[in-house]
Amino acid sequence: MSTTPYTLADLLRVMQRLRDPESGCPWDLQQDFRSIVPSTLEECYELASAIEHGDYPHVAEELGDVLFQVVFYAQLGREQGLFSFDEIVHTLVDKLLRRHPHVFASGEIEGRVDARHDVAEVKRSWEAIKREERAARAQRGIMDDVPVALPALPRAQKLQKRAALVGFDWPDAAAVLDKLDEERGELQDAMAAGDAAAVADEMGDLLFTCVNLARRLGLDAEATLRAASAKFERRFRVMEAALAEADGRGLAALTSEELEALWVAAKART
Repeated sequence: MSTTPYTLADLLRVMQRLRDPESGCPWDLQQDFRSIVPSTLEECYELASAIEHGDYPHVAEELGDVLFQVVFYAQLGREQGLFSFDEIVHTLVDKLLRRHPHVFASGEIEGRVDARHDVAEVKRSWEAIKREERAARAQRGIMDDVPVALPALPRAQKLQKRAALVGFDWPDAAAVLDKLDEERGELQDAMAAGDAAAVADEMGDLLFTCVNLARRLGLDAEATLRAASAKFERRFRVMEAALAEADGRGLAALTSEELEALWVAAKART
């Protein structure tokens, strides 16, 4: 084990060795761009989990795992003559300089700093620059580069944000609440009619409207739901622990009234 800290160059070399056709790792040699996508997503979620738990030593480790995914793609790109790690870095730095003219007014890393701007002004500039980039890529519509593979909640929020850029939006959160009531009524009607397809359709509309409400309130729908899920899990575990201390029965053995009483007690404790 080296006592000298490893560098990015070392990591790139390790990746090359892992993909060496003669002496590399059999598993790594079997991978391609598509096959490692699930691992990339998993590593990103593990990083998010470590951050949510405030486990910063683990955050550092998970950041390394995410970086390894980038290095893996870079190696695949180099092997196929598509791009190199240096090209990835160059493209990223170039984009950051271009999208932050309020910091890099001259377009250079150490160039002059423009006058101070507030957050709202920076956001307007950011969106204008991204519109120019989409136009340069000859996108036909503002939704074209919203990734289909995004999880449903952030993709819905991103689609709604894009629509809002051209004025297709609710005037305020109160209007979205009214729409939420409307969608809930339509779902109830579909349920009463026993129309399974309509129920699924209206349930989707209801969820989509909830995401829109979160956006109008300045909330991230994914983070908000993850927090709610964590709260539910925490309270449910309190219920389980309280019951185990009381008489050792499982939750499944309780009546709905007993479960409700345990839930109310758990809410009071958390």
